Amino acid sequence: MQLYSVLSNAYKLDGGAMFGNAAKAVWERWIPADEQNRLCLTTRALLVITQKETILFETGIGAYMEPKYRDRYGVNEPEHMLLKSLAQKGISPADVTRIFISHLHFDHAGGLLSAWQEGKEPELLFSNAKYYVGEEAWERATHPHPRDKASFIPLLNQQLAQSHRLVMLKKNDVLSFDELELHFFQSDGHTPGLLCADLRYDRDRLIYASDLIPGRFWVHLPISMGYDRFPELLIDEKNALLTSLAKENAWIFYVHDPDFAVSKVQYDNEHKTFVAVDALKDLAIGSREIPIMEK
Repeated sequence: MQLYSVLSNAYKLDGGAMFGNAAKAVWERWIPADEQNRLCLTTRALLVITQKETILFETGIGAYMEPKYRDRYGVNEPEHMLLKSLAQKGISPADVTRIFISHLHFDHAGGLLSAWQEGKEPELLFSNAKYYVGEEAWERATHPHPRDKASFIPLLNQQLAQSHRLVMLKKNDVLSFDELELHFFQSDGHTPGLLCADLRYDRDRLIYASDLIPGRFWVHLPISMGYDRFPELLIDEKNALLTSLAKENAWIFYVHDPDFAVSKVQYDNEHKTFVAVDALKDLAIGSREIPIMEK
């Protein structure tokens, strides 16, 4: 089995929104802002190749946006960077067999759509893949609250529903694909129904936590995003997950960290919070028997 981090398109979001009630004097030491107070962030997918399956966990923001919105969100690459990243590994969209989407916000699911072309509606990609979404995440995407309505893509929801390849998952579902055992658990702090993936293979464990913990700096317990629907609930969920990760010496995958794809975590007794350790810029596990992490 092989696991890789693969980049989709980069984008920019407001620093205050990304760090919630943390002061700019705190978060700007971690990620510098541009002249519009925006942070440059990645959107990163996890690619898993088993004996019979080619699996993606999320697709990033992609390049479906028309120019005025690309400019608003700082999506400077007009081409679909996820497709380019996959091609570098010899994988075409038609090769992908399963795609798991934690929630349907545009920066996690936009990569399911083709790149913007003037006068042409974006089309659903990955023609041979089944698309997996949690039941509650789908309900939120198709019946959003006014506060987060702009985070979803109605066109994408429509095309997924019409694809006949949409699979609804329940929280606590367990799936197996060859040597991969895949567990799920639900988080509601960022958005109701966000479904995190817990990958277990050989003796290792990797958590795809999506926006529950989008990067190293959000490992700090008090830090949450202004985009989070229920920040105090999210911090409680994060505390439970990080406690488990630290105890088991497991890896966590970061979807938006500008520099690092994975890390482990430890509890800092002096400052009474968790910190990221052993961070790696890329994830490349290429051996079933002896997992290899390459910096």
